[in-house]
Amino acid sequence: MYAVDGTADAQATLNSLMAQIMAVYSVSDDEGPLTDMVERFLNQQPHLTVRRHGDTLVASTNLGRSKRVILAGHLDTVPVIDNFPPRLLAPGDPLIREEIAQAHPEEQVIWGRGATDMKASDAVLLYLAAALTEPKYDLTYVFYDHEEVAAEKNGLRKVVEAHPDWITGDFAIIGEPTSCGIEGGCNGTMRFDVITHGVAAHSARAWMGKNAIHAAAEILNRLNAHEDASIEVDGLVYREGLNATLINGGNGTNVIPGECRVHVNYRFAPDKTIAQAKALMIGDDCGAELGNGEHTATGGVFEGFGIEMKDESPSARPGMDSELTRSLAALVEERTGKKPEAKLGWTDVARFSQLGIPAVNFGAGSPLLAHKHDEQVAESELLTMAEILRDWLN
Repeated sequence: MYAVDGTADAQATLNSLMAQIMAVYSVSDDEGPLTDMVERFLNQQPHLTVRRHGDTLVASTNLGRSKRVILAGHLDTVPVIDNFPPRLLAPGDPLIREEIAQAHPEEQVIWGRGATDMKASDAVLLYLAAALTEPKYDLTYVFYDHEEVAAEKNGLRKVVEAHPDWITGDFAIIGEPTSCGIEGGCNGTMRFDVITHGVAAHSARAWMGKNAIHAAAEILNRLNAHEDASIEVDGLVYREGLNATLINGGNGTNVIPGECRVHVNYRFAPDKTIAQAKALMIGDDCGAELGNGEHTATGGVFEGFGIEMKDESPSARPGMDSELTRSLAALVEERTGKKPEAKLGWTDVARFSQLGIPAVNFGAGSPLLAHKHDEQVAESELLTMAEILRDWLN
């Protein structure tokens, strides 16, 4: 990766950094080459102490400031859908989405996997890591792997467990795409199978068995009857969601199925702990935990059905009462006109919240385009994010 030229135009520098990291394939499990490249770049900055754990990098200043701010971004992307290698689109290119063209006329647009989620913000953080040699706060930059997959693989989680002293601070910013607005806190998430059991039999003699797929109709009925709530937490409104995302049953076209599994994802507001959210779904004494197999739901939405937990991550309150949060939010509103909003998806602000570190989501690119096949970001969004953070941190 090329060094940052302090005399170069900021937009040109950001575009160069973005082009370099976009050109490296980094779908989850394949972050290594990009981590290597970013590590070489960070090691070129004499004001940073760079440490590595697996494919996660932590680069810190040690200037003796009274407060420390953490700036974090994940290097992995979701799988490619005919959107790699990336492209730099000139104004008028038909691949530019209509809303992007209208909001950013006469601008170049970066198109391809990871453009918004979240290599645009990564490019900004790399730019700041090189440019901010005398910030008013000490800074810790975290570039981590495996954010887009199960929580057990998350590189930030692993480095926090292995080296908690590396991840300390007074405030954290996660560069998840927010269109350069502040999104506070995040919903929690849990995934679990809801299981029905039947009796296998030949379909020509169906009366000899019991159809587990037919029994799953009641699971779908309960999901359809459930009304998702909108809940206000510390002035921000979070919308919950309860949905079936996968269904699996049967092992032959002429066999009455003996088991059916409906995979359910519950996104819950930050007024709830994981335990409270689980109680609403499966009862407070069900006993289902990650890795301990199937248990029967004793209450909640899925009372009476078998439950096997698959993944869970806590929610995070907005943290809008922090002095650093308020000052950043004020600057963002001054520059963009955007007031803080709730983050509806799960992000690693929850991990910082568990550490007692207030955190917000703030990044370049639209969150609505994350994971889409035509993921893209206008070049000026990188500059907007960079200028806001540069001025706030200086």
